[in-house]
Amino acid sequence: MNYLSSINVINNTIAAGRRHTVGIRADGTVIATGDNKCGQCNVSDWRDIVAVAAGNVHMANNTGNTHTIGLKSDGTVFAVGWNWHGQCNVSDWSNIVDIAAGWRHTVGVQSDGTVVAVGRNSEGECEVNNWRDIVSVSAGDWHTIGLKSNGATVAVGNNRYHQCNVSNWHDMVAISAGYLHSVGLRSDGTVVAVGWNKYFQCNLSSWYDIVAIAAGSYHTVGLRSDGRVVATGWNKYGQCNVNDWYDIVAIAAGCAHTIGLKSDGTVMAVGDNEYGQCVVSGWSEIRLPLRLKE
Repeated sequence: MNYLSSINVINNTIAAGRRHTVGIRADGTVIATGDNKCGQCNVSDWRDIVAVAAGNVHMANNTGNTHTIGLKSDGTVFAVGWNWHGQCNVSDWSNIVDIAAGWRHTVGVQSDGTVVAVGRNSEGECEVNNWRDIVSVSAGDWHTIGLKSNGATVAVGNNRYHQCNVSNWHDMVAISAGYLHSVGLRSDGTVVAVGWNKYFQCNLSSWYDIVAIAAGSYHTVGLRSDGRVVATGWNKYGQCNVNDWYDIVAIAAGCAHTIGLKSDGTVMAVGDNEYGQCVVSGWSEIRLPLRLKE
């Protein structure tokens, strides 16, 4: 079976990074809040954006250096923020249909199913040139995961905690990479995870009826088909306090905060707010996921 027809395509209309949050408005412009030390929130001049991705950094790294990626409707890509490793060198990319931002690398899926990557490659996280038939990617701090059109998955990069052991996953419709763990959503609405589990961020076997997933540094979030949200893992800053959320249509997980997009285009946030990354109460008319429009 070709899973291209069964995957619920969800454009990344919201994104959460280490200390910042990004959203696409209905008109294709972009809004951002939070730490702007590296210019990662300088997106006010972006136009015609269909997806965004925010580089994440685990909590132990106090620099907060990160970047933001935006995919335009014409398949080209914008990038702002920290570029020490060339992770923002995407101006020559074209025919891109999906994007992902890790800590120090950026990944893009081309319309022909091949993958491109720029940035730090010390752990092999950018070694994706031989990937084929890819429909979606996700980038962790030091590893990259790819979802194939047949529901299988591939991974490269740091595998110290077996976060790249996804070759036996099948029937997947979504993937998400955290700091040292990887999460996959099956077509039946159940979820699997591999990798570091110190904070129980991989304890997802009881989840069901899930339609979207998001992996933070040490926590994991799931969106149910009824618009409710579940979360597990590290909760020092309350980033897992989402049990009272409802009418949610998209989710994103940062290092220590969680974002939810409601069906009315407003946004909710919980977790670490030291840099104002959760100050989204005034946001409105954020673009709804593609799957809700089709």
